[in-house]
Amino acid sequence: MGNNCVGPNMGNGFLQSVTAAVWKTRPPETRLPPPSAASQSPNADSSKDPEQKPSKSSDPPMAVQKTPPAQVKIPPEDSAKPLPLDHEKPSPAVKTENKPKKPTHVKRVSSAGLQVESVLGRKTENMKEFFSLGRKLGQGQFGTTFLCVQKGSNKDFACKSIAKRKLTTQEDVEDVRREIQIMHHLAGHPNVVQIVGAFEDAVAVHLVMELCAGGELFDRIIQRGHYTERKAAELARVIVGVVQACHSLGVMHRDLKPENFLFVNHEEESPLKTIDFGLSVFFRPGETFTDVVGSPYYVAPEVLRKHYGPECDVWSAGVIIYILLSGVPPFWDETEQGIFEQVLRGELDFISEPWPSISESAKDLVRRMLVRDPKKRMTAHEVLCHPWVQVGGVAPDKPLDSAVLTRLKQFSAMNKLKKIAIRVIAESLSEEEIAGLREMFRMIDTDNSGQITLEELKNGLERVGSVLKDSEITWLMQAADVDNSGTIDYGEFIAAMLHLNKIQKEDHLYAAFTYFDKDGSGYITRDELQQACEQFGLKDYQLDEIMRDIDQDNDGRIDYSEFTAMMQDTGFGKMGFQSQ
Repeated sequence: MGNNCVGPNMGNGFLQSVTAAVWKTRPPETRLPPPSAASQSPNADSSKDPEQKPSKSSDPPMAVQKTPPAQVKIPPEDSAKPLPLDHEKPSPAVKTENKPKKPTHVKRVSSAGLQVESVLGRKTENMKEFFSLGRKLGQGQFGTTFLCVQKGSNKDFACKSIAKRKLTTQEDVEDVRREIQIMHHLAGHPNVVQIVGAFEDAVAVHLVMELCAGGELFDRIIQRGHYTERKAAELARVIVGVVQACHSLGVMHRDLKPENFLFVNHEEESPLKTIDFGLSVFFRPGETFTDVVGSPYYVAPEVLRKHYGPECDVWSAGVIIYILLSGVPPFWDETEQGIFEQVLRGELDFISEPWPSISESAKDLVRRMLVRDPKKRMTAHEVLCHPWVQVGGVAPDKPLDSAVLTRLKQFSAMNKLKKIAIRVIAESLSEEEIAGLREMFRMIDTDNSGQITLEELKNGLERVGSVLKDSEITWLMQAADVDNSGTIDYGEFIAAMLHLNKIQKEDHLYAAFTYFDKDGSGYITRDELQQACEQFGLKDYQLDEIMRDIDQDNDGRIDYSEFTAMMQDTGFGKMGFQSQ
């Protein structure tokens, strides 16, 4: 549904003059067509703008074209050339057999559109009570992005307001809801734009997120022509690291391109953030998709063939790395039809400048990421283990943990009180905040019993790439199974999978403390702790040990500062997971 994190304009006049000079030095066959007017601003929320069409001018471009995601009409397998994009009909996200039922809060009034009563399906607070809207930062087909300032702290954020009147189909509504769900699901990753909150009023849905004011990776590539190998490898680690994190959490981005990576500030070493999850979807291992979405230069061949999975993100990341190293896309033509033909059948160019001076290791990585057969293509995890991507060319000694395994390990390190507190927090979260975790639970609970068995946990971890000993899996199972029932129920799973950034929010901490402090005295006593444990069906708990660990001043009770110190401790304690 458009860019999720935007910054102020960067001065396009200077940028265009630099870009023109860069592109005039390149042979005509490597030039990209110039951008449309809609793509000139790096802040424009243009991911679904039907007015944005490519130009066929042969003049040196003033900037590399930013192509919106759109539906692609694909020819039969024996057809010689693919057909162009249909800009007027953006493709809805794929719907699988497990698609959610139409929510009752959306009312169809005619074949021409929907009357949207509520997108989020819940009453929210008034966004304008907490934030003041400032200048407009970007405009897209569905949403307008504004600078917004938090009242009290005066901290700057970005607010994307999505007009409900423009959500004319059920798919549009589901796209907005899923975008918010996925942003919550990925919250806490250092290279994913952070969502602050979602609000809704009678007119619009307002998505407040962190502000990235350093501009697009796209624009820095244009300014430089291409990056040094060392810098390109650093950026590749970030980009593919986000892909690996998404995939391990059951999310496929489907629209990776340099425009969808923004710098937090203008510093050379500024953090890079992934944005725009409007085309992203949840997926299960082995699931295939058929709807064709993405951007022409970056779309994977299997997407054009309408049979694909998360491997398509690795292809797109490979295209970005190729551009980082050379300054030009690997597959290019004057028309979109020609671009698709090149994606399906074209050869990689490692002959033209600057490729002769680029290392064989870098070329090896790009070749293996741009293998047309997705089954033979590197996974995101394998890319991160490639020597060229590694710091100093050294691959890691042990495999990277999946997000599921990492969070289970963190949860295993917590004492009983903290586990109960997290369960209390989990039960207070909104639907969009836990929707991604619900999908993960369904993926592992293969028999749909509502309980995850030891065997299901083992198989689920294997499907997301984790290799563990049986003793380690048993330990994790016991750690997540707080009530010692022998299985992990839905509530236990959600609690174990919550990211620490949600656990440590002040309002969540206070609500959890209040749950334990039954008499409102400002302290949690041993009796109150025992009462809470019994309410959750916990037996064999060690109250005295828990009290000793948390009660720092040894007064026999836990005050709020002691409680928050326990909740904000991210280290692995003495009760934690012991790696073998």
